[in-house]
Amino acid sequence: MSGASGGAQLADLQARNLPRHVAVIMDGNGRWATERGLPRWRGHREGMRAVRRTVEAALELGIENLTLYAFSVENWSRPEEEVGALMHLLKEFVEREIDELCRQGVRTRVFGDRERLPAAAQSSVQVLESGTAAGTRLNLNVAISYGSRDEIASAARRLATLAAEGRLDPSDIDVARFSEELYTAGWPDPDLLVRTSGEMRVSNFMLWQIAYAEIHVTPVLWPEFGRDDLFAAVADYQGRERRFGGVTS
Repeated sequence: MSGASGGAQLADLQARNLPRHVAVIMDGNGRWATERGLPRWRGHREGMRAVRRTVEAALELGIENLTLYAFSVENWSRPEEEVGALMHLLKEFVEREIDELCRQGVRTRVFGDRERLPAAAQSSVQVLESGTAAGTRLNLNVAISYGSRDEIASAARRLATLAAEGRLDPSDIDVARFSEELYTAGWPDPDLLVRTSGEMRVSNFMLWQIAYAEIHVTPVLWPEFGRDDLFAAVADYQGRERRFGGVTS
């Protein structure tokens, strides 16, 4: 894409309805590495570069919220060596990117079962969140040790406990009240869900929150994902008619 045509496409996307919140299931790191005869951790490292490209593209577009699915609760069952490499890459990402995230005004939040993270990874998360807390241009939310079914079950348990203790009337539990118990309380739901690597599934990711999200699936493996791919996903979204279960006039 030339600079002129790229600028025209950017202006066209910005002139139309931008998704307020884009969520991405980052898939294909292992496949990318395997296709090149490399260890899986090399794919995860290359995926870190894709994170930077995607954040930069989101900033360029003016998207307010970007959520990335980095590590699921199911990923804990992967080989210990791979999990250890992923935890090390988290620390490396924070050390390498935090200054640029601060400079660009990116506020970063991590959500999921953080208690399962090793102490060093938990420390890195705390540094990342506190160091970028003043960012106002983009909310970057990173799901680590996350599983949507666990999130929903935990929310239900908390509400059940409050009701059993007499601190909550069960009749007051509606969609809004339930949402307050999720990790994402106070965030807008994703408008657009992007899945890389061509897989046609949502992989236990934000099942409650993506109820009315538009879904864009691309065959591009995550380590190869970049500006043009995010722009294509947004263009696809802008061509959809969102009904939220209703009918059009």
